[in-house]
Amino acid sequence: MNAPSPNVAVTTVSLRREDRFAIILAGGSGTRLWPLSRASMPKQLLTLNGAESLLQETARRLMPLVSPEQVLTVTHKDHRYEVAGQLHNVQTRLAEQVLAEPIGRNTLPAIAWAVAKIAVINPRAVIGVFSSDHAVADETSFQQAWLAAEQAARAGHLALFGMRPTEPATGYGYIKAGQTLKFAEATPLPVQQVDRFVEKPDRATAEKFLRDGGHYWNAGMFVFQADVFLSLLKNAQPSIASAALELASTLAAAPELYAGLPDVSIDYGLLEKHANRAVVVPVSMGWSDLGSWEAIYQQRDKDDQGNMTRGSVLAVGSTGNLLWSEHGLLATLGVENLAVVQTRDATLVAPRDRVADLKHLVAEVKRKDARLTEIHLTVTRPWGSYTILEEGERYKIKRIVVNPGHKLSMQMHYHRSEHWVVIAGTAKITNGDQEIHLEENQSTYIPKTHRHRLENPGKIPLQIIEIQTGAYLEEDDIVRFGDVYGRA
Repeated sequence: MNAPSPNVAVTTVSLRREDRFAIILAGGSGTRLWPLSRASMPKQLLTLNGAESLLQETARRLMPLVSPEQVLTVTHKDHRYEVAGQLHNVQTRLAEQVLAEPIGRNTLPAIAWAVAKIAVINPRAVIGVFSSDHAVADETSFQQAWLAAEQAARAGHLALFGMRPTEPATGYGYIKAGQTLKFAEATPLPVQQVDRFVEKPDRATAEKFLRDGGHYWNAGMFVFQADVFLSLLKNAQPSIASAALELASTLAAAPELYAGLPDVSIDYGLLEKHANRAVVVPVSMGWSDLGSWEAIYQQRDKDDQGNMTRGSVLAVGSTGNLLWSEHGLLATLGVENLAVVQTRDATLVAPRDRVADLKHLVAEVKRKDARLTEIHLTVTRPWGSYTILEEGERYKIKRIVVNPGHKLSMQMHYHRSEHWVVIAGTAKITNGDQEIHLEENQSTYIPKTHRHRLENPGKIPLQIIEIQTGAYLEEDDIVRFGDVYGRA
């Protein structure tokens, strides 16, 4: 199928809602927002831009145009339950279509898997692909760009959103636009042929792009028709196309199959190989990828002294700072143009103009103590969460929260014993051959090697204090005997 000439009017038919699908990409671990973003709780799962996480904001942004049962989300298996839980709070049906990658293989395999699943339902579905960790201020312009891109997709094109640049940014790839396409049915925004894709430029080149015009930031948002995408994929990346068809019937990919796939983005693996099929919809919609603390500083409101604050912050004689506290009071005196981010177990202090280089610092932190880049003191689990309150030689104290109706797996430990004290709710506990019920202020002791399980049969969250004692207290000292969450 050849792309139509830019000067030829293409007859299209207005898209029915049942033909519109969306894919949310929720992979990636993210280190540029350390210490808040970590491997177990990456940027898309954090509340950085409002009351909800970036993932939840993305899902809500899609709802006016697409039915929730026609939205698929792709994430890493380690984030599957947190992603599903957050989506459930937006719309129940969203949580039922989360695809879990066993390992990250960049954007093209993730997109291909979701497209193949959609194509089984509707081969001519028109699909929008959106990142889960971006901010959009103008949702009306976003919707207009999506509808314009659909017109191009119906005509056989691979459509991209091009963000009108507001500064000579060097951290984004650019799209140089060519001729404007003509359609028989008017589009809400112009659609232009892609003249070429441009790698991330140096400062002088980015300034020239801004002066010359016609160059747009590549925001990683795409729209195409399912059968067109799969046909082009088969030509450009046959191994990915074959694997995607094999995965079309599952929500969890086989590790051995996924490990053999090339690690390639949709830009390099497909769009650049079929650049003649690519078009761009230029749009201004208050977009940011929130890719650094500086980007968040620029995105959010500031006080009269130019400070952007979050949490318990006291700034005296301080100007132009990003001050973010997740735990306790953060107080500054006479500092300027700093990024200070405080969590329960780590604090970042850096000049704002250096935070783009954060990955080098994070690499050093990882060498010193990998846990500080991997997990927070509060860790989400499918059944709830736990928070490490204190730990030392041969002991660890946690607060465990089990959501109503949920339960932990039946398990045992070789190296530790546990004392449980209920502080809220009702606990149903299997302890060896016994089954007991505990209420507030009641406790039990779990010897090592005893099979045990904790359940919450009540209507409110169950909270317990767990005191672990023993020679080895890490999380890998867990032997599960069956697991409703598929981890055994």
